[in-house]
Amino acid sequence: MQNTRLITFILRHYLKFDKTQPFISITAILAFLGVGVGVMVLLVTMSIMNGMIKEFEHKLFIMNYPITIFATSNRGLSKELLEYLEEKFPKLKFSPYMQTQAVIRMNAEIYPLVVYAIDLEREKNVNKVLYESRTKEFSNTFNLIMGETFYYSLGLNKDEKVTLIFTELAPTGIALTPKMKKFGIDGTFTSGLRNYDNSIVYTTFEALQALRGVGNGAYEGFHIFSNEPMKDIESIRLAIESYMKESGNIVYAEAQGWWEQNGNFFAAMELEKKALFLVLMLIILMASLNIISSLLMVVMNRRKEIALLISLGASKKHVKQIFFRLGAVIGGSGIVFGVIGAFIVMWILKTFDIISIPADVYGVSKLPIELLWSDLLWTIIGACVIVCLSSYYPAKKASKIDVLQVLRNE
Repeated sequence: MQNTRLITFILRHYLKFDKTQPFISITAILAFLGVGVGVMVLLVTMSIMNGMIKEFEHKLFIMNYPITIFATSNRGLSKELLEYLEEKFPKLKFSPYMQTQAVIRMNAEIYPLVVYAIDLEREKNVNKVLYESRTKEFSNTFNLIMGETFYYSLGLNKDEKVTLIFTELAPTGIALTPKMKKFGIDGTFTSGLRNYDNSIVYTTFEALQALRGVGNGAYEGFHIFSNEPMKDIESIRLAIESYMKESGNIVYAEAQGWWEQNGNFFAAMELEKKALFLVLMLIILMASLNIISSLLMVVMNRRKEIALLISLGASKKHVKQIFFRLGAVIGGSGIVFGVIGAFIVMWILKTFDIISIPADVYGVSKLPIELLWSDLLWTIIGACVIVCLSSYYPAKKASKIDVLQVLRNE
């Protein structure tokens, strides 16, 4: 108990601002601020990276559904398969679709489009963008729902129709012949992604089937909404195999999750995040050098006091504890300061529109902030390890002072 009190007393004494040697105290303050700023920058950067990853995930859900089953042949997917899967997975939401390409002609200009034929009521259950649109149903077979920004860029008037040009293989099988059809506009949607709004339109199954000259009952794929897509996708794949065994029909289909469609993108984002974490950790490492230099200067300046302590009965272990705790207090308080500062900075960035980013590029106008507990934990652990290693060497150096030589010379 007495040893603990002695260590605490000396620790408080060394933490006080030394007016006779102000440079030593200033170095300790700089070490404190350096560790704090390093931790703060690291946490804020990680929270921005996490926010951007989550925002990209959210935006990609607009263009890539949790699970998509698509046909791998021109036979398409049958209505019977859809009914089988719906019966097998009552908790999942299914929306069949057909897809083709077209160009829209307006005022002597043409724009390329991807046309989806959908059941609007079903699609709203899996597509948040269409769910939030004002369109309740298609009022006519040959009507469209298009992006709001695209609608206004075309300068359309109320009830004005647009001409869509499709291509069809000629009977000779050599040339492609255009097929034109006027479509009305039933409504618009906005996703926050301009490229998506300007390149995709939705229409009815009847319209696309009439233009292609095909009958009912064949789809090109199913959009599926699932709260646990990584778990459900395996069950869906097994269900498709079961359907083929039970019905005796061969199904050329493949189920794909949104993470598989964009796996390389998110792998690159995660790699960038890890690399950035290591690079910013070097800031804390550089700041810890100030802890080493500050403690070494304290050791050199307090050589006589250390020698007197050892001669009066203090062990080298006690001396090592004193200087190790001194460095731990400087670095630990810097870590606490950095964590508190990071939360303040993140609150400011969330609350006030200080930094604005182009919404047409990133799909969001404010910096998205989201700090994961794992990032906070690893940052604190990493900073604590660096601080402890930085405090150990000066503490070990202090415990190895030659008492006789110091007392003889000083």
